[in-house]
Amino acid sequence: MHYITRELERKFMSMNSVFKAIMLTGARQVGKSTMLRKLAENEQRTYVTLDNSRDRELAQSDPKLFFQTYKPPVLIDEVQKAPSLFETIKIMCDETDEKGLFWLTGSESRKLLREAGESLAGRICILKMYGLSQREKLGLCGMGNICFDLSSLTERQKKFPANNIREVFEHIWCGGMPGTIGMNTEQRNAWYESYIDTYLMRDAVDDNGIVDTEGFRKALRSCASFAGNLVNYSDIASAAGVSVVTAKSWVKVLQTMGIVFLLEPYSNNELKRMVKTPKLYFCDTGLCAYLSMWPCSDTLMNGAASGHYYENYVVGELMRGYAYSSDVVNMTFYRDTNQHEINLVIEEAGELHPLEIRKSSNPDKSAVRAFNLLAKSSMKIGSGGIVCMTDRPFPIDGKNAYIPGNII
Repeated sequence: MHYITRELERKFMSMNSVFKAIMLTGARQVGKSTMLRKLAENEQRTYVTLDNSRDRELAQSDPKLFFQTYKPPVLIDEVQKAPSLFETIKIMCDETDEKGLFWLTGSESRKLLREAGESLAGRICILKMYGLSQREKLGLCGMGNICFDLSSLTERQKKFPANNIREVFEHIWCGGMPGTIGMNTEQRNAWYESYIDTYLMRDAVDDNGIVDTEGFRKALRSCASFAGNLVNYSDIASAAGVSVVTAKSWVKVLQTMGIVFLLEPYSNNELKRMVKTPKLYFCDTGLCAYLSMWPCSDTLMNGAASGHYYENYVVGELMRGYAYSSDVVNMTFYRDTNQHEINLVIEEAGELHPLEIRKSSNPDKSAVRAFNLLAKSSMKIGSGGIVCMTDRPFPIDGKNAYIPGNII
């Protein structure tokens, strides 16, 4: 399979020029090692994986000898298996001014992030990687963040193919795991089943101390039914046969593992009666579709949950873009106790950009009326609109537009 250029490459190499150590985290199998080995092709960088039992034992028992054997600059895969290395890395970083000495990958766990942060404070940059975005699959890296004014949207759309709902739902159903590209349905189902058994359940036990793997698997499947919705811990607890407290902690574990992410509600001192429950989304819509047993993209596209999956797709594409960009952006959603909702509120450079998300190609423009709810928030309301299946950007009013979902 040919290498797919990743949007994170730019940010990673930028951080490499100023930090002595960089750790790339993210869910299993999203392509962390593949990207770093590609970036290391043109330099003399030692590679070692701690999946190898002999190297892992050496790293755990004698970190100094490990680094005599594998001299920096070095790429260490699965560093969470030998956190004892961090103290030695700290000492080696302090002995030189050289940048980019240590490239580390680790499957996310709270313990790993805590240990790395404590041992290497000020010396390490921690970046997060997700599965493939639709832009990466299309070879459209380097597009930059989307601007929501009409002229910028119109210019951006020229670089993208037509907004085709079948192609969008094929991407949603297939997901973004590089390992599944080119697989047929039978192979893909086997891959996801193996992924859950081999990686997720093992990490749940080894890194997070979860004993009830059957209950945890049921909780994971229950989470899939909440994709694009307010998370309901009581229902997840009921499905898994555990307490609400345990269900909450398991959702946190899934969040830490890079399987789900929680979108927090927008809050502002001037706004009262806001809900406090976050919305749940899957980082990989393919895994979500597999867990919910959607047999093909057409069935998913025509099913009752298609709108939620489309919302998950849009939010996920924006989340990836902002995570890999140089800008500081905050994504939330608005919902009050009167059931008024704005699907996404993007806070960037002191402005709020409200977005509704609709699977329709011609949604009712009255949806933007809800944007007025942000008027009391003391922040400037910028351009926004309705992300949907429209074929081209089209004005709704002076500030808002219909936005083709595939250009985000």
